[in-house]
Amino acid sequence: MLFQYRRCRRRTYLDNYADPELKDPPSDYFVKLRQDSAEHRQDILSQFAPLSRPTYEHHNWEAGADATYRLMREGADTIHRGVLVTEGPDGTCYRSEPDLLVKQAGNSWLGSWYYKPYTVKFGKKQKPEYQLVATFSAYLLAEIQGVWPDTAELFLKNKQYSVNLERYVPKLQEALDDCHEIMASDEPPEVFISRNRCSLCPWLGHCYAKAKSVNHLSLLPGVTLPRYPTLVDLGLTTVEALADIDSAILTDALGTEHHISEKLIYQAQATARGTAVPRMHSGYFPIEPHQVPTTDIELYFDIEAAPDKDLIYLHGVLVVNNNNQEKTFHALIAEAPEEEEKAWFEFLALVERYPDAPVYHFCPYEAQTVARLGQLYGTDGVDINKLLNRFVDIHKRIVDSVALPVESYALKHLARWMGFEWRDEDANGAQSICWYADWLETGDRTHLNTILRYNEDDCQATYRVKDWLVKFAQPFWQSNA
Repeated sequence: MLFQYRRCRRRTYLDNYADPELKDPPSDYFVKLRQDSAEHRQDILSQFAPLSRPTYEHHNWEAGADATYRLMREGADTIHRGVLVTEGPDGTCYRSEPDLLVKQAGNSWLGSWYYKPYTVKFGKKQKPEYQLVATFSAYLLAEIQGVWPDTAELFLKNKQYSVNLERYVPKLQEALDDCHEIMASDEPPEVFISRNRCSLCPWLGHCYAKAKSVNHLSLLPGVTLPRYPTLVDLGLTTVEALADIDSAILTDALGTEHHISEKLIYQAQATARGTAVPRMHSGYFPIEPHQVPTTDIELYFDIEAAPDKDLIYLHGVLVVNNNNQEKTFHALIAEAPEEEEKAWFEFLALVERYPDAPVYHFCPYEAQTVARLGQLYGTDGVDINKLLNRFVDIHKRIVDSVALPVESYALKHLARWMGFEWRDEDANGAQSICWYADWLETGDRTHLNTILRYNEDDCQATYRVKDWLVKFAQPFWQSNA
């Protein structure tokens, strides 16, 4: 509960009181993450073998706590999934099952030793929710053994971290108090849609429907969780109200830079009017024709990666010939992980065939990856800096120049608003990771072909966004001239 609470207060209520039938089914990507996490946990636990584990009937937490305490009194070196139970306010039961309790030299109620909790997570960074959960285990452990461990340990994907308990215990107490308040309420906390936090939540569909029904301000790009209370204090609880606010007032209230509050107002205006709104600067359209070049040949570039394998397995390039309107898609693919280098050099050879063509991509990832692969594998004589100077991030050009009536400036939202559709409705970056894993496991080319179709559609969508922007900007460029 604490883990999910740190990501979303509303989920604390929904997980306990809402109808489970309202949950979304788990995505293939979520299932894969869960499997990868379980494998990672087993890898870490194998380093501590042999492990002691309390024996008790499933869900009989009192028996589990007794069995765990017996192992602690006996001085077991490592205890796997021990049950820690104490009583909280108003008869609330606090329970934690840390992945490991590891014996330490020192004095406690147990004798000349005490235990330290170890939590295993699949992430790479010591996220606040990881640290909060680890601190909770340390808190319960201190109640049970009569002494605080010096730290709580986190085993993450690539590193071990120590949680600063002095810093996190006050945060834990605030979280526990807030959880008690949420659980005592008759209604869930206000809905708030956050793309990053909500993407894998099983309640997303339910909460999104609620947000849409009230036209909630969190559906507006730029309205973040930290900014939202300030907007409410200003009485800006509707898109229309935000569209009409003076930018100087909003800048002062948010304590941010003027261009940020101005961008937020433009976004509200576009959404309220249902149309594109140019983000004019001093009466001028903010980008020039040379920033979105139209040439005889243009390249549209999209990468597919398998983060779990630290692998770039596909460089998709759509070559657009504006002279004859011909489009040719090239899939430079590593059908096995060891072919990553081969696919890289095939990509370099292709783009060097068109030395004057701009390379359009969506967001910085492609440019960053090209720079990294150049350092990793070399460039076969290709001037990487010169190549990267040809790269044009069409996402940046869009967000710098125009506000659109969309809920997100992700490629799918933009291209679909502009009339483009993907051939596979369920295709997305997360799903492509699953498809590639399925391809490696089964050798079924259906998975590979689906990835290629999705990647080509991403390149085509990037072309559609660029084409739309150029046509939208033409009247402003003519008036600027």
